[in-house]
Amino acid sequence: MSEFRESLLVLISVPIYALVIGFELFYSYFKNKGLYSAKGLISNIYLTALNMGLDVLIRVFCLFVLDYFYKMRLTELSFSPVLYWFILIISEDFMYYWLHRVDHYCRFFWAVHITHHSSEEFNFTVGFRSSVFQPLYRFIYFIPLALFGFNGLDIMFAYSATQIFGILAHTQTIGKLGVLEYILVTPSHHRVHHGSNVRYLDKNMGMLLIIWDKLFGTFQKEEESDPVKYGLTSNINTYHPVTMVFHEWKNILTDVMKKNCSPLQKLGYIFGPPGWSHDGSTKTATQLRAELKEKESING
Repeated sequence: MSEFRESLLVLISVPIYALVIGFELFYSYFKNKGLYSAKGLISNIYLTALNMGLDVLIRVFCLFVLDYFYKMRLTELSFSPVLYWFILIISEDFMYYWLHRVDHYCRFFWAVHITHHSSEEFNFTVGFRSSVFQPLYRFIYFIPLALFGFNGLDIMFAYSATQIFGILAHTQTIGKLGVLEYILVTPSHHRVHHGSNVRYLDKNMGMLLIIWDKLFGTFQKEEESDPVKYGLTSNINTYHPVTMVFHEWKNILTDVMKKNCSPLQKLGYIFGPPGWSHDGSTKTATQLRAELKEKESING
């Protein structure tokens, strides 16, 4: 049954991806939008290939761990199939929100996730520009779902299904979607998430539902007065296959090796928020946003 579901998901998703990417490519070309470049497209394919390869290699282990905790489950779920899947998808999206938030607020995990944000382009294929090493720890966030009584195979399927929606949010060709803006992670919301503008840093972490961001203070709407600038606050300016994956680890090592830096401060460079520094030479998104608000209040 699980193999059938996975096959069905592939049969549904592949034609959808082909259609939307093909449409966006033609739209970009004929309207001279410049949404795609050959190097950008190749780098996105390369990064998702690394991620998928690692995912396949450790999938059996991940399922083993989830099954182990499922056997220790605290409750027996007696929902109808429809309610079971509805609750599972909502719960999986909630856990993904916290996974994604930690990836942004802890530099150790940001060094993994940064590959997804390093593109200065924003198109449907950026959705495939994966955090290469995330499969090594992603499943840990889903252990509570297994303890609650959800089967590991079902959890992994729910994640794959919501990923389809998440990938389709990576586009500049779709504007705001009315009432859906209050419920779902729309392309407008996700453009904000990929912005390097100070206002947009570490915002809109959800994959399916935007309500988690509104509940936990990480929501930011797309402002016409502040057009999104895609990429990083300091772009890597290279498509080198090794640099794209490991550049932030190199930066962490450089910071840890700084002189006049205590052991505790060294840990801050590893596990603190991106941009943290012991001497104020670099600043976190929270600090930068506070400076922006102060500047805006002074300017009226």
